[in-house]
Amino acid sequence: MSALDLPGWKHVYSGKVRDLYRPDEGTSDGADDGGATERMLVVASDRVSAFDHVLEPGIPGKGELLTRLSRWWFDQLGGADGGRAIPNHLVAGAAAPAEVAGRSMVVRELDMQPIECVVRGYLTGSGWAEYQADGTVCGIPLPSGLVNGDRLPEPIFTPAYKAPLGEHDENISFERTVELVGPDIAVALRDTSLEIYSRAAALAEAKGLILADTKFEFGLDADGTLTLADEVLTSDSSRYWDAAAWRTGATPEERMASYDKQIVRDWLASVWDKTGTPPELPDDIAQRTSAKYRELLEVLAG
Repeated sequence: MSALDLPGWKHVYSGKVRDLYRPDEGTSDGADDGGATERMLVVASDRVSAFDHVLEPGIPGKGELLTRLSRWWFDQLGGADGGRAIPNHLVAGAAAPAEVAGRSMVVRELDMQPIECVVRGYLTGSGWAEYQADGTVCGIPLPSGLVNGDRLPEPIFTPAYKAPLGEHDENISFERTVELVGPDIAVALRDTSLEIYSRAAALAEAKGLILADTKFEFGLDADGTLTLADEVLTSDSSRYWDAAAWRTGATPEERMASYDKQIVRDWLASVWDKTGTPPELPDDIAQRTSAKYRELLEVLAG
């Protein structure tokens, strides 16, 4: 995970797929707030992760595609979709370095909450595996008789505790969320996540897509306002399916024709037992995934 040397910015952290920078002293990014807000530069790489491991090589163009999609969703959730404006961490008018302009965002520094806010509208993935065993998803009882890819009676909030880099995130109950962040923030995280999912799912449906599930991250700004951060509703953080295929598909694979990194997950699960170092990603899998990311952006944003 080698970070770039960006003039005016100092690298401070690298996650699985993004690199974070702080401005060097005296750096101006052109924003109109007089520099009063603590800034960070978030650079999206082409790295791809699956099953909590970063794979090699990356997905061509991924960083730029996900950044463009995040910016589009931030705009929709800022009120362009007709709903209330959800506060987000973008700094208006701030210019990113030219070297990474297409795949980076200048953002306000937040007190990030240690909760990954997962919302599931359909039964799939690890939720399907748990349901088969116990009739629940993250401990939440569901009606009997559901099959892989079914729509849930209503979207459910299934939070996870964000583990340090290299460790596995831990699914937790809402009660545990309350213990970690307090009742007021826990309720706000849950309710805002469900609101965003509902709005995004409706917009996706109008474009012929199903938003099966997604995850959000939030922080508190200097005034204590809950603020949407990181990426949002991308093909890395969400499952998107073709709505027509879901209605007519006879098998789970046909029903869940995806526009996300499920191609990578499926390939990796077929060749790796999740021990040791994962194998190198074949070029055709990387190219197919890149094409799906691009197609999703075109379908949603034009």
